[in-house]
Amino acid sequence: MAAKKPARTDSARKSREKLLLEVTSLPTAAGREDRVIAAIERWVAARAKRVVLARDRFGNLTIAQHGFLEACAKGVKPVLITAHLDHPAFVVTAVRTKGKARKTAVELDLEFRGGVHDPYFKGAMLEVFDRKTKKSFDAKIVSLDAKTDPATKPFKTVVARLAKASAAKSIAAGSIARWKFRKAEIKKGIVHTHACDDLAAVAAALAAFDGLSRDASLAHVALLFTRSEEIGFIGAIGAAREGTVPKGARLVCLENSRSFPHDSPIGAGPIVRVGDRLSVFTPELTNRVGDIAAAHAKDNPAFRFQRKLMPGGACEATAFAAYGIASTCVCLPLGNYHNMEEIDAVLAGKKKPRVGREFISANDYHWLVELLEAVARRLDDEKIAAGHRALMETLWSRHANIVGGA
Repeated sequence: MAAKKPARTDSARKSREKLLLEVTSLPTAAGREDRVIAAIERWVAARAKRVVLARDRFGNLTIAQHGFLEACAKGVKPVLITAHLDHPAFVVTAVRTKGKARKTAVELDLEFRGGVHDPYFKGAMLEVFDRKTKKSFDAKIVSLDAKTDPATKPFKTVVARLAKASAAKSIAAGSIARWKFRKAEIKKGIVHTHACDDLAAVAAALAAFDGLSRDASLAHVALLFTRSEEIGFIGAIGAAREGTVPKGARLVCLENSRSFPHDSPIGAGPIVRVGDRLSVFTPELTNRVGDIAAAHAKDNPAFRFQRKLMPGGACEATAFAAYGIASTCVCLPLGNYHNMEEIDAVLAGKKKPRVGREFISANDYHWLVELLEAVARRLDDEKIAAGHRALMETLWSRHANIVGGA
């Protein structure tokens, strides 16, 4: 019979999972991250004695201990755990009424901010959110214009018809719409929810920082939440260009990246991501995070992690590194990437396109929190820092005589 987990561990796990389901259920879109930001503001307000929230002019959020600036002034290089606040979704641009009297129908013009293949839009059901309340209203896509132009029409546009014309009074330009799914849930260790990418990372960062922020010796560790990643790293670029990121900072960027069962399976642990389809991340920092993960796994046999390139997409670590900021990435392996079921089969014409809830492993999420805590505490550990150099010196001492170097 398996040993029962300590009550405190079970309680922490449930608390983290509750946060995960709440955050990943929030409607969000590039430029319309208001509901997620409001949830983070409430989270910070509940911990106001320990942490403070700041905004840059792009709406990016930095959460830090009150002693963050003082710690940085003493020469400690900051560590920023980052994640983005948006997910591919629709934004209403116009509300139009058609017909008369009882035959009145209301159609919405929406632009889709993010990357989803065209076949998934046909006839899909949406839920449209009132900008002022938590209410949502059903709608169905009736047409898609997939043509885009960076100068005049940067997004795909759709027309959707509201199920109830009376809902029109609650919807206005700027309202968010997303695919209509069942409520988020955890079944057999798998988290099925609206938007893992990247809100599961937001939840993991908050969960880890809740503990880290209680340790004054870690005042140099902070969170950075960026906006509008799904339309080209806009928040991250703004933060890099305008000095939101402190000088000398090391960034651990969090992502949810498409899983491939043969290479990056769900349930095998969070992934220390060495690069993406655009670049290889800062090698020294990536190696350090990988070494910390390996050391943590050695001390904690139940902990698992992976180390992969993950070239299927691009990550904010590439954006930050392009501006000379030391950056790497840790990601969760993700199913139904951007809510697309069986992507390869659909694109090959072998399956009908269906949108579905994204999913991750609950264990991977908990291990990510665990890894973030370990990275924050050990990133400047001299033993970790000396690891690769020590290995090279050992090899040299053993065999240098072969080439006359002894």
